[in-house]
Amino acid sequence: AGQYPEARGGFAGERQRRSRALLLNVMKLPHRGTMVEVGPRDGLQNEPAPVPTDIKVGLIDRLTEAGLPAIEATSFVSPKWVPQMADNAEVMSKIRRRRGVRYPVLTPNPQGFEAAMAANCDEIAVFVAASETFSQKNINCSIAESLERARPVASAAKARGVRVRGYISCVLRGPYEGDIGPARVRDGAAARKAMGCRQVSRGAPIGPGPPGKVRQLPRAVA
Repeated sequence: AGQYPEARGGFAGERQRRSRALLLNVMKLPHRGTMVEVGPRDGLQNEPAPVPTDIKVGLIDRLTEAGLPAIEATSFVSPKWVPQMADNAEVMSKIRRRRGVRYPVLTPNPQGFEAAMAANCDEIAVFVAASETFSQKNINCSIAESLERARPVASAAKARGVRVRGYISCVLRGPYEGDIGPARVRDGAAARKAMGCRQVSRGAPIGPGPPGKVRQLPRAVA
C-alpha cells in the first residue's frame, strides 16, 4: 500500500466525495453557500486598543484579494458606544473596491443609515438577537424594540434601492439563557423578510450547536 500513495489517495478522495454527497442529500442542504466575512467589523470592534485606519483598510483589501464575495467592512454606530468604528467613513473611502464584491456595513438606526449613504455604501445590515437577555446586554433594548428600530432603516434602504441583509444572532444557544428554540429564530426571520431583507443570516456567536438542532433550523425558518 505504501508504494501507491496516489492510488490510495484517489480511492480515499472518491469515498470522501461520495460521503459528502450522501450527507448533503440526507440533510437536504444547498450545494453552494456564500461566505460573508465580518472580521473587519465584528472582529475588530471589541479590540481594546485603537486599530489604525490604514490597518483596517489593508485587512479589507487583502480579504478582497483573497477572493471573498462579501466583506462586512465597518459599522455606522455612535462612537460613544463603539469607538473602534469611529473611522467608518474614512475606511469606506480608502478601501479598493472590486467589481462583483459586496461591502455591507452595519447600520442599527436611521442616523447610521444616513451616515452610510453619505459614505457611498451600497449595502447595509440590520441586527436582531434570538436571545432576549443577549439583546438587552448587547444593544440595550428588547428583541421587539430592536425590530422597531430596524424597520425605518429597512424602509429607507428600500426607497433608495439599497440592498438590506438581516442578522439573527444566538440562533442555537445564548450566553445567558442557554438553548434557543427554533420558533424564536423563525419569528425573527419572518420579521426580517417582512421588512424587506433580501438575505437573512443566522449566527451562533458562542459556537456550540448539536448537529440535530442545526438541521432543524432551515426547516423551521423556511
